[in-house]
Amino acid sequence: MKLSQIASAVGARLEGKDVEITAVAGIEQAGPGELTFVSNPRYASAAKTTKASAVIVANDFPALATPTLRSTNPYLAFAGALELFYQPPQYAPGIHSTAVVHESARIGERAHIGAYVVIDEDVEIGDGCVLLPHVVIYRGARIGKSFFAHAHAVVREYCRLGNNVILQNGAVIGGDGFGFAKDDAGAWHKIVQSGPAVLEDNVEVQVNACVDRASVGESRGSTELGRNVILAGQVGIAGHCRIGDGVVATAQSGVPNDVEDGKTISGYPAMDNKQWLRCVAAFHRLPEIMKAVRARAADQSLK
Repeated sequence: MKLSQIASAVGARLEGKDVEITAVAGIEQAGPGELTFVSNPRYASAAKTTKASAVIVANDFPALATPTLRSTNPYLAFAGALELFYQPPQYAPGIHSTAVVHESARIGERAHIGAYVVIDEDVEIGDGCVLLPHVVIYRGARIGKSFFAHAHAVVREYCRLGNNVILQNGAVIGGDGFGFAKDDAGAWHKIVQSGPAVLEDNVEVQVNACVDRASVGESRGSTELGRNVILAGQVGIAGHCRIGDGVVATAQSGVPNDVEDGKTISGYPAMDNKQWLRCVAAFHRLPEIMKAVRARAADQSLK
């Protein structure tokens, strides 16, 4: 594909020769015939030495000898270019002979139901769904159009999912929440989790992630997530919090409180990402700081 064709497809501006591109790759691995990108400033120097035939950069990025595609959002432009060269597997409509679908289940048109899928009674799934092997949909679940469930994903009883929901491998929607009550004798009793989990339109749940159901009501949940929120791996959020629109919580963040719109947070307790980076840098210097403090205290005691 010509670089000019890619520029047109991703909404970027071509500078330099209109070279032929055969693939896309990361900046450190890219070679001749490949397109790469720079969105992180730490890789800016690599753009000058890359062997790639072309580079996607920001509009204000310094000029390069290599042909460039300039974009207001290089990462998004690279994502668009990647889609031009990688075509994910397509799944033909049909129900595998080993799948178990209850006679009362209502499945939309163009459905692909893979091997050993189980769909329980009174389930509704919209048009264009893809359920890969070993997916289990419990009774009474309601799922919208273009549902895509990777292998071993589970949707529990009476949960409701909107349109264009993607469940990655091992995701569980509507598992029991952590609810126990202690009686007068000190024994723990499990609290029935009667409330379904609800996912609205255009939601993707990553590998082995869980959205638990509620004891009462619905698990939308006691914690409210705004639009375009990103929770990276192993992020934990306490109950009854509001996470604002556009918030990004980096990996392993622990969030005990509300978070304002647009914030990027890190660490535990979660704080502004830039402050957290300063704290981490200071943490590594604590031994030498403590040594200096003790030395100064010793000097003061001698005076």
